[in-house]
Amino acid sequence: MSLPKEILREKFRKFVEDDVGHGDVTTLYAIPPGTIVEAEVIAKEKGIIAGVEEALAFAETFGLQAKALAKDGSKVRSRTSVVRVNGDPATLLTIERTLLNLFSRMSGIATHTNRLVEKIRRAGYKTIVAATRKTMPGMSYFDKKAVIIGGGDPHRWGLDDMILIKDNHTRIAGSIGQAVTRVRERASFSKRIEVEVANLSDVLETAKAKVDAIMLDNFTPKQAREAVDLLKANKLRDKVLVEASGGITEQALVKYAKAGVDIVSLGEITQSVKALDLSLEITKVKRAVSS
Repeated sequence: MSLPKEILREKFRKFVEDDVGHGDVTTLYAIPPGTIVEAEVIAKEKGIIAGVEEALAFAETFGLQAKALAKDGSKVRSRTSVVRVNGDPATLLTIERTLLNLFSRMSGIATHTNRLVEKIRRAGYKTIVAATRKTMPGMSYFDKKAVIIGGGDPHRWGLDDMILIKDNHTRIAGSIGQAVTRVRERASFSKRIEVEVANLSDVLETAKAKVDAIMLDNFTPKQAREAVDLLKANKLRDKVLVEASGGITEQALVKYAKAGVDIVSLGEITQSVKALDLSLEITKVKRAVSS
């Protein structure tokens, strides 16, 4: 999935405006006019690259030429060149940090997501690793695209993507049943319905309401297994998806998969991400000829 280029460019301009202020005074005073440079974005550690398409569009938004040297989803080693950029050095140095921040963050998210997915696969399970809405404002598209590149699921792109009845909705509506009834009376058939439950007693009620998915909120792996077994005992397991969410760590990931849930969603994928270490290095300089 990719945003239209004009929308991306507008986002990139706002990102740079936030960093530049009244102008990059260092570059303005230090760089001779008329100079042309070539530079490469280099991965300084191994990981999964994500954001190549965005890096190219970012550079081109500001009049630079860019070429991909690696594909999104590529596993790279340390010192691997992933993008080459040519053009005006003043422009390049002005946008350098903002471009790298975005590129590094997306690659870090993809790397972490891929590690979790591979951990589950190696254990012999097909459980989906999903993101949450715990993203920085303005970064949801980039964060969730990086999750996809890493092999995970973006979950909801936004509040309009699906119906997710959470605890506060239930309290205000009166009960899970009342909330689901109100939703069914008003929502399009095209919208999936998921309900968050906080205890085992709500699992059966929710499944009998014929929703599409149940979110087990802050269930331990043992409690998740009990919920799955309860659904099986009532011949409802194949009627509903089961998602475990809340407080799930990488260390406990396989335990949830073993418990039989279909999806595990983790806020840490986007909320506590370690950016992949990327740098921009000038590889060629063509100085203007003095008259």
